[in-house]
Amino acid sequence: MQKKVLIVDDSALMRRVLSDIINSDPRFQVSKVAVNGLEAFLLLTQQEETYDAIILDINMPKMSGIELLEQLEQKKIKATIIIVSTVAKEGAKETIRALELGAFDFVTKPESFFEVKSDKFKDKIISCLETATKLYNLNVKEVLKEEGFIKPLIPKTPVTVDTSFPPKREIVSRNITENAINTRIPTRSGTGKKLVAIACSTGGPKALQQVIPKLSATLGCSILLVQHMPEGFTASLASRLNEISAIKVKEAEHLDGLEDNTVYIARGGYQMRFHCTDQGKDVLTVTQEAAKNGLKPCADYMYESLAESNFSEIICVVLTGMGGDGTYGIKKLKEKKNIYVIAQDEATSTVYGMPKVIKDAGLVNEVVSLEQVASAIQKSLGVQ
Repeated sequence: MQKKVLIVDDSALMRRVLSDIINSDPRFQVSKVAVNGLEAFLLLTQQEETYDAIILDINMPKMSGIELLEQLEQKKIKATIIIVSTVAKEGAKETIRALELGAFDFVTKPESFFEVKSDKFKDKIISCLETATKLYNLNVKEVLKEEGFIKPLIPKTPVTVDTSFPPKREIVSRNITENAINTRIPTRSGTGKKLVAIACSTGGPKALQQVIPKLSATLGCSILLVQHMPEGFTASLASRLNEISAIKVKEAEHLDGLEDNTVYIARGGYQMRFHCTDQGKDVLTVTQEAAKNGLKPCADYMYESLAESNFSEIICVVLTGMGGDGTYGIKKLKEKKNIYVIAQDEATSTVYGMPKVIKDAGLVNEVVSLEQVASAIQKSLGVQ
């Protein structure tokens, strides 16, 4: 059965483009269109027809997309809503607000007609609809295989054993093997300081509202945070979280020195890594470079960079999100550092991808609901 989609946009051109994109996929059908939030609100409250997903613009006459979301929240009407927003900074704050109000995800609206008609924009819309309507099934085994967790089977070859040699060297060989293993175990000597490193994607902005504001202003350590977002949005996310939190929240800048009781959000469109200078100062590098698996920022880069840090313990937190970003980085980090891994549970995840992949990789110490994440972090830090 085709998934029904409602388009809400005051631009006739955009309504036509979006309709063509959605109807080009046999799994989806544009059931209705609305020219503003008020018309959409009436469709959602006065008619019996239901929609599997809603494509929603923000800036519209009579009732904006934000006002529609507020009305739906007030009336306790649940809907799967995808925001189509521009990347302009003045629109970023409104997009963050929409995600806080329960919007599933957002797609940046291109600024030119040529980009609107491009396959890139089309693919983003379809991909987002797939995930939102649960047509996309995450193949965890394939993700783990790609990251090297599952090794391909190697056919066994016959082995000829020469029994003429007595097993005199068996004990010696075993001791050598044990010594070799011991030399590969890293020495975990640190400064006694701890660090929290969080990764999240789809559903992250809403989830972070249930985590960051609950953290103590005297946490006693720094927090690094990777939320998958394009450039222009993470500054607004940091600003919003800073307004409602006791702990300080900022968008990370190149060569920022780490301070306790501060959350550093990776800048959208860039990669963030930890670095210890020759003078022993802990700083962050924020650089414009290639994406990994299409991600800028990428949590794997952040986690891997912490492997050479001097923190005595690192609390890794993986929240809601599509894909498996963070799992490989945490695996590499665990090889050298003392870590404790907290994953969000399935019931409270908008998309149970990233937490599921790391759980199935056997790297998780604790699985908790979203409401319990903040307390789990503070408990692991020894903070009441």
